[in-house]
Amino acid sequence: MISLNRSSFLNKSGLAGSCSPFSGAQIRRTASVRVVALGSNGRAGERNASILIENTLKEMREGSVIDDVDSKPTIGGGVQDVYGEDAATEEQFVTPWSLSVASGYSLLRDPHHNKGLAFTERERDAHFLRGLLPPTVASQVLQVKKMMHNIRQYQLPLQKYMAMMDLQERNERLFYKLLIDNVEELLPIVYTPTVGEACQKYGSIFMRPQGLFISLKEKGKILEVLRNWPEKNIQVIVVTDGERILGLGDLGCQGMGIPVGKLSLYTALGGIRPSSCLPITIDVGTNNETLLNDEFYIGLRQRRATGQEYAELLHEFMTAVKQNYGEKVLIQFEDFANHNAFDLLAKYGTTHLVFNDDIQGTASVVLAGLVAALNLVGGTLADHRFLFLGAGEAGTGIAELIALEISKQTNAPLEETRKKIWLVDSKGLIVSSRKEALQHFKKPWAHEHEPIKELVDAVKDIKPTVLIGTSGVGRTFTKEVVEAMASINEKPVILALSNPTSQSECTAEEAYTWSQGRAIFASGSPFAPVEYNGKVFVPGQSNNAYIFPGLGLGLIMSGAIRVHDDMLLAASEALAAQVSQENFANGLIFPPFTNIRKISAHIAAKVAAKAYELGLATRLPRPKDLVKCAESCMYTPAYRNYR
Repeated sequence: MISLNRSSFLNKSGLAGSCSPFSGAQIRRTASVRVVALGSNGRAGERNASILIENTLKEMREGSVIDDVDSKPTIGGGVQDVYGEDAATEEQFVTPWSLSVASGYSLLRDPHHNKGLAFTERERDAHFLRGLLPPTVASQVLQVKKMMHNIRQYQLPLQKYMAMMDLQERNERLFYKLLIDNVEELLPIVYTPTVGEACQKYGSIFMRPQGLFISLKEKGKILEVLRNWPEKNIQVIVVTDGERILGLGDLGCQGMGIPVGKLSLYTALGGIRPSSCLPITIDVGTNNETLLNDEFYIGLRQRRATGQEYAELLHEFMTAVKQNYGEKVLIQFEDFANHNAFDLLAKYGTTHLVFNDDIQGTASVVLAGLVAALNLVGGTLADHRFLFLGAGEAGTGIAELIALEISKQTNAPLEETRKKIWLVDSKGLIVSSRKEALQHFKKPWAHEHEPIKELVDAVKDIKPTVLIGTSGVGRTFTKEVVEAMASINEKPVILALSNPTSQSECTAEEAYTWSQGRAIFASGSPFAPVEYNGKVFVPGQSNNAYIFPGLGLGLIMSGAIRVHDDMLLAASEALAAQVSQENFANGLIFPPFTNIRKISAHIAAKVAAKAYELGLATRLPRPKDLVKCAESCMYTPAYRNYR
């Protein structure tokens, strides 16, 4: 019998990327894990090893003889490379180590290590897989081809979504390989617009938990709940309370589809390791009567908690996250209602590494599109006038970032640059005479003007060069509105950003047709190419997936402790710089998603550079080439060879 100290499994350097400054994995106290060497009979040795490991693990649980591996993260696609997997080349062998070495039936049921038919003959012998698989050995490339063939057989997007989620539960690496290699086709399946329908029906299609559900029942025990999650080195959390899912409203506990989908994109598009990502839903009830009366609803059957009860639960959650995962864990707020989203961002923005994708991510990607659009319409941002339909999180967030960028470019006070931007809400144009009755986040946009009720009248009076829809209400950019924009501008910029597709302010076909093919158009959800007067127009998609994966990677890479507005501006500029002349020739103001990992690396580099410049980075010294650093530490889903 041989005795292996757990530190034997550590990579000597403890590093997973060539640009990490840390010098080694640190362990506070380590128990000895005994493993029996396998003899020629193999099986007996394996059983003895299994018994010994199980006994040791029992001792650990009962006596607390072992502390977790130090949670200091590296940047190797996410978490500390405890077992040397990331540091190994793809040709080197690694061990599918979990609590014990996975083998046989358990290995085929472990999504982190399962390779299906891709297990080699040697691996099938070494890991007791003989007879558990058909005799054929299939490459990962062939598996991807087969899965895409199968997914394309489904007629309904929700069926494709469920097939993808099932694959993620069976074979994690194949799921991400499939998504990366077919990102343009599968992005609308794993995220918007299909994820909206998935959330609406989440109770019916729910099979396995893919994240943590923290409800009012867990009040006072949230730290304990966080510790129930099997992965300990978490670097990105996406959290929702389900009150405002896309443009679909209050979906309560069933909003979990959003954090799960977002974190899939963090990995596929930004290269963050899956094991370092944690989806969380805060369940404080729902005001959705349909769900409350649905026998398949999986959440609390009560009205939403508000006020002090809500605030106390969120504060306990934020405190527990920081206590359990440290200062540098990124917490992304997702689909909170306006009245909570702004308050949470303001309250925790100075104490935690927090980011609201609806407010800041949407703003950053739209600003990038507008900067790119200048190549088609001419002038600077300061030369344009902006009119928004919708004055919630997305609308005011975009408006503020545009004003910040104009202020940065012109050195004009922010109060002055805001005057180039006008917002329309459900009651009409936001003007100074309404100021007393406005919510606090709308007040900066209340300018001197006569009240205007209808959007089309606001277009004719304000004469905007850019029209942006964030209302969550479909078909509000009517023919009259688009024609008014086209009569004012040679190339009107029209962004219909509301999700899902059914809530888009207008379709691509409507925008191009009603503007006689002159509109510069982009939407929140994807639209197919449109032919008008013999010319094919390819509509762009202003998708937050362009920004948040790269932003997250840049924050992790630099060890940033806070998110600063200048980082969002840097991300916008980096994305705009990735739009090619060929894209402009097709009327696009966003680059194709086929190059998204390269785009994310450039965004991460710009964000990290800004973190170092602002003194918010903690990973020192700064790497010389931040783009190469970002690329080198991205998670890759290629199969590994097992010993």
